[in-house]
Amino acid sequence: MPAQTPLDEDGFHSIAWDDAPPRAVMSPSSPFDEEGDGFENISQTSGMAIHDDEGFASGSTSTATATAPHASPSRQKGVRQASTSVSGEVDPSEWNGKWMSIEVREPVKEHEGSKDMYVSYAVKTQTNLATFQKPLVVVRRRFQDFVFLREHLAKSFPACVVPPIPDKHRLEYIKGDRFGPEFVERRRLDLQRFADRIARHPTLQRSQLVNDFLQSSEWTVAKHHHISHPPPESHTSLMDSLSDTFINAFSKVRKPDGRFVEMAEEIERFEEGLTSVERLIGRSKARVDDLSSDYQDMAAAYQGLGYLESGITEPLNRFAEKMLDFSALMKHMNQSTVEPFLIQSHSLLAYANAHRAVIKLRDQKQLDFEELSAYLSAVVSERDRLAALSNGHAGTPVGLGTYLRDQVDRIRGTDDIHTRRERMRKLDGKIKELQDAVTTAHETSTGFSDEVIKEHGVFELNKKQEMKELLQTYADGQVEMLQKAMDDWDRIIPMLQRIRVDI
Repeated sequence: MPAQTPLDEDGFHSIAWDDAPPRAVMSPSSPFDEEGDGFENISQTSGMAIHDDEGFASGSTSTATATAPHASPSRQKGVRQASTSVSGEVDPSEWNGKWMSIEVREPVKEHEGSKDMYVSYAVKTQTNLATFQKPLVVVRRRFQDFVFLREHLAKSFPACVVPPIPDKHRLEYIKGDRFGPEFVERRRLDLQRFADRIARHPTLQRSQLVNDFLQSSEWTVAKHHHISHPPPESHTSLMDSLSDTFINAFSKVRKPDGRFVEMAEEIERFEEGLTSVERLIGRSKARVDDLSSDYQDMAAAYQGLGYLESGITEPLNRFAEKMLDFSALMKHMNQSTVEPFLIQSHSLLAYANAHRAVIKLRDQKQLDFEELSAYLSAVVSERDRLAALSNGHAGTPVGLGTYLRDQVDRIRGTDDIHTRRERMRKLDGKIKELQDAVTTAHETSTGFSDEVIKEHGVFELNKKQEMKELLQTYADGQVEMLQKAMDDWDRIIPMLQRIRVDI
């Protein structure tokens, strides 16, 4: 942990991008709190309000997955799966009775046949949050609307891990017709994962932008309102005016915080592990495809053999049919189980990368504070040196540049008491400006760090839940395929055993 500076006594407790009054400080030990949403420290922008009475308890994996009372049976099953923690079912009391479920479904081609054709999706939201006017709302949104939502959430909540969204021109999509059923279904699943992560986030789910996206019948008007009322920029006017010689993207934090170093290393280990699994599953998929083709070739060979052996033609043909069925079963397993596993694991890696970007942004906030503090210290030293010279004391030049400037002033004959006083007056103004900037930078850095700690807790809960669902679905698919294969072979083996060959 870095040593505390004198500025720590000021007790900055929030990240404020506007002039909203400060709110109560949360303990950074948990992303949720029994009496609040766990993210009180971020003051809202663009009219986004957080209702603190919508409490969520810690120890659970999602704020979005308690079973909706009127959900369809299939959706209820998926919701119940999502509402389970790593250790088992979640006690409903842990959510304080609050839940949200978002379902992206029913893609429809709009303006079909024209050059303006696009696909819209029905977005069904079920929730009992007080920020929603109705417990069940269905609206239609297109892909560009999801992109708008993601981009503006990232701007309004820079300290939050906003889930990534698949790029419109991903290479996987270019291979086929972007209005084809396979393309549309894959995009729908990507958007569903994005919506699920938004619904599970205790801050994003209650933002005004998400509220408008999920239930506004005048979405175009709402979009224009958010565009015309962007979030206030951070206080960077002085930072932007400073020279890039000491503030740049290649600078490193002088006193790294061990908590965030550990976070970054943990995410890196997770990404390496999941990437290795993804690579192994990909190779396994290729081998299964090859093996499926081999089984087809073998089935054709057995059918040919059956024509030659007239006495056992029927058993051999039945055996060849089962070989073809097994080949089709392996292909189906790859399509229904392995491919979704690879797509979802890739999405999870992108989600982890978004978290890494937030940690990097936190480091930049700390770096801003450290560099401003160092600059302030240099200016104060220069001012003290000039004051010492004015009082007849010898002052030690601060740096080579200051020394050379003093020598040039002596040669020009401008190194007199009036010049020094004027420079001292300007330095006093700069010191005051720098002190304000350092105070703001410290406030932002401290508050940002607190929020990143809570965001890490939310990310870990989501990651555990998604990994559980990912591995469980993969295992279920493998078991289902093997069980069907065993049943098929159990039916054909007795027929093969009845074959008698005269020697």
